[in-house]
Amino acid sequence: MHTKEHPLTHEMDATAGEKGHLMTLGSLPAGKTGTVAELQGGRGFTTRMAALGFTPGAQVTMIQNFGRGPIIVLVRGTRIALGRGEAEHVWITTNGGEAHGQI
Repeated sequence: MHTKEHPLTHEMDATAGEKGHLMTLGSLPAGKTGTVAELQGGRGFTTRMAALGFTPGAQVTMIQNFGRGPIIVLVRGTRIALGRGEAEHVWITTNGGEAHGQI
């Protein structure tokens, strides 16, 4: 699976400390958690994603990611299915941890 590189990746690597690696939501493996860093897209996309709970700082847990097709994530206590194209426009920082609790 190929991970896209965000333009700010190198700056974040130098200052991230314990924050983790910047990657797209579609690259997050199942069972891992991350924090929404940025939404890249037009007004309609960012408005829709914000309405679903994908706002900067929101914790996201990957429930299902087969590397192709849609993904299922847990955000703000709700399971949401996203198309892979949508997931590639959501940038997250990894928390380095496994998901805890019931998925």
